[in-house]
Amino acid sequence: MLTLFAMTMGLGALLLFWVQPMFAKMVLPVLGGSPAVWNIAMVFFQAALFAGYLYAHLGHRWLRPRRQAIVHLALLALSFSVLPIALAGDLNPPGDGRPELWLLSLLVLSVGLPFFVLSATAPMLQSWFAHTGHPDAANPYVLYAASNFGSILALVAYPILLEPILGLDQQSLAWTLSFAVLAIGIGACAWLLFLHYQVDGADRQAVLRFGLSDRVDWHDRLQWLLLAFVPASLLLGVTQHITTDIASAPLLWVLPLILYLATFIVVFGRRPVIPHHVAVFLQVFVVVILAVFFYWRIRDVRLFVPLHLVAFFFLALVCHGELSRGRPAPSRLTEFYLWMSLGGVLGGAFTALLAPVLFDKVHEYPLALVAACLLRPRSDRAPMTWPKALPLAVILGLLVSTRLAGFKPEEFASYWLVPYLLALMVLVFACRKRPVLIGLAIAAILLAGSHDDEADEVAVARSFFGVNRIIAQGSGEDKVLVFKHGTTDHGAQYVSPDYRRIPLTYYHPKGPLGQVMRGMGFRLRHIGVVGLGVGSVACHQWGQKRTFYEIDPLVVALARDQRYFHYLSDCAPEARIVIGDGRLSLAREQGEDFDLLILDAFSSDAIPVHLLTREALAIYLGKLAPDGLLLFHVSNRHLDLRSVLANLAYDAGLDAYYQYQPRSKTERHHHSSRWVFLARPSTELSAILHPKTVSGRAKSAWQKLRPEPDARVWTDDYANVFGSMQWWRHLKKKLAVR
Repeated sequence: MLTLFAMTMGLGALLLFWVQPMFAKMVLPVLGGSPAVWNIAMVFFQAALFAGYLYAHLGHRWLRPRRQAIVHLALLALSFSVLPIALAGDLNPPGDGRPELWLLSLLVLSVGLPFFVLSATAPMLQSWFAHTGHPDAANPYVLYAASNFGSILALVAYPILLEPILGLDQQSLAWTLSFAVLAIGIGACAWLLFLHYQVDGADRQAVLRFGLSDRVDWHDRLQWLLLAFVPASLLLGVTQHITTDIASAPLLWVLPLILYLATFIVVFGRRPVIPHHVAVFLQVFVVVILAVFFYWRIRDVRLFVPLHLVAFFFLALVCHGELSRGRPAPSRLTEFYLWMSLGGVLGGAFTALLAPVLFDKVHEYPLALVAACLLRPRSDRAPMTWPKALPLAVILGLLVSTRLAGFKPEEFASYWLVPYLLALMVLVFACRKRPVLIGLAIAAILLAGSHDDEADEVAVARSFFGVNRIIAQGSGEDKVLVFKHGTTDHGAQYVSPDYRRIPLTYYHPKGPLGQVMRGMGFRLRHIGVVGLGVGSVACHQWGQKRTFYEIDPLVVALARDQRYFHYLSDCAPEARIVIGDGRLSLAREQGEDFDLLILDAFSSDAIPVHLLTREALAIYLGKLAPDGLLLFHVSNRHLDLRSVLANLAYDAGLDAYYQYQPRSKTERHHHSSRWVFLARPSTELSAILHPKTVSGRAKSAWQKLRPEPDARVWTDDYANVFGSMQWWRHLKKKLAVR
């Protein structure tokens, strides 16, 4: 019986976490790569999860388990009426640029019922199990560990197995068949419930064996809410921090969520792998080290990313451990999960939706770190005295005095970090039994190190698309303003009027972009650019008609603001700028005929996948002149997209050429870059591939790309991001050589 319930719950959780990325991928080509799409979808999934938990709670309270089972089996049968999952065909996206209500309607009609039924599985089956008379019925929470194991399995399997092997249609069919298996499993659990039903024996055993309480007050409910709110906020905060500010690797999106779910497996298991008192003890050291890394501004990804993940794990582990310790008797189980779910919804909404409106930088993550420390269990009940508060006073005095004295940690040798860290750890450890003191100590460290990362930060602005900063670098005639999204440069311009028309960074005249434009020469009449940046492309080949497509209105405002940048005003004041997702905007264009279409859209360091599919390429070719070129900017720290574009070109009957240009040793503001251009076979390319020089024709810096026969073409239905990661491709080459 226990195995059946555990496997059914695990399968339900697997399907729940499978359908989210699957459906989001379905809707992405329709609405584009706007983060608002992901935010709205996430709000829907969290709200639907809460609705499922509410349904499980009210059904347990009003119908009692046996009648609830009958109702639930009927809903399961009804769910098959909307399967297999696909986009509802009777809805069309609005053309007014406000798709929020449309997307919510699409989610409700396409996936709402099955997702709602799935979301109720975990609390409902646990409450049923508590009424079966099984020896473990007094502690049905052990089944929650199985549920979270299924969730982790889905998160690992989707990018590594499901997405690379199955297209969306195949995924939808496989998901439907798995849903049918789940329905059979839930039916079997309901049958066992009817055979072995007991009214309240589990509560008496829970009170006697585990010390659980069958009484709940508002203090308990508030505690459950807060202990779920903070880890959920931390989850999104740490994910945003390590993917935007540190490294934009797709694998890092999944790791924090896996760790988050793993903490539930630990704390709700029969015998926790990490005892709660050990987690509370280790949390102090990990969080202090993390806070000092913030203060010292250590940016080595090999140290910083693992430390963030370890700290997040222990912070969430302690909060969820406190949740487990405060869990009620089985009769109150569904109410317990309802408040947990509400806390998760509010924590996610705060970080994803409210924080970008309230803060111009990512302050929500440090706030959640401090809040998690404040939720530590208090083990010292003695009154506060000055001697006990002295360690905190020493920390505050040390940090404030050094900051007032102009102390800059990065200017000191790294070996000073060790004694500094040891002193702080000793002082903070003395406060470990008092959550308020620990929280204030960590807050002091973070606050002292919260000054601007760049001493010459000129402006900072935040939207739902991320944090944009303008940094001043250099001095005199060499002074430039650099536009950054996260830690990735998205363009720069000289401040001096004598030089500010010279494109810099990835777009300098000697680079691949300049080579293509010079080679095309008089053929260039109309240039289209997906991704505005600061408008660097405007100052190449002046005089042509230009159309820019930019998804973030804030980027457009900064590029046009002549306090910072002048590329548009100096070189292309009449340029047309279309705000919206580049692919969707191009699809809506009427009569455009580009001689050169440049795809230069980035979110931090990541290139939106929906811009690199067969369907996207068909849109681009429909807007391209017969002898026009498609130029892709594919500079990336983590993905190698050469094979993706080579296969797309071969599939469309095009030729593909690639160039990597390393960072200039003499020009400070010339960045390394990678570019690929696609052309029809009949297009004249000799002036680009072999430009004329004083001594004749120059040797081509462009390499013709060959398709990879064993790699599938990316489509809206299929994309293998994992297979394009640089470390994975490097490993495959090594294995092939051996």
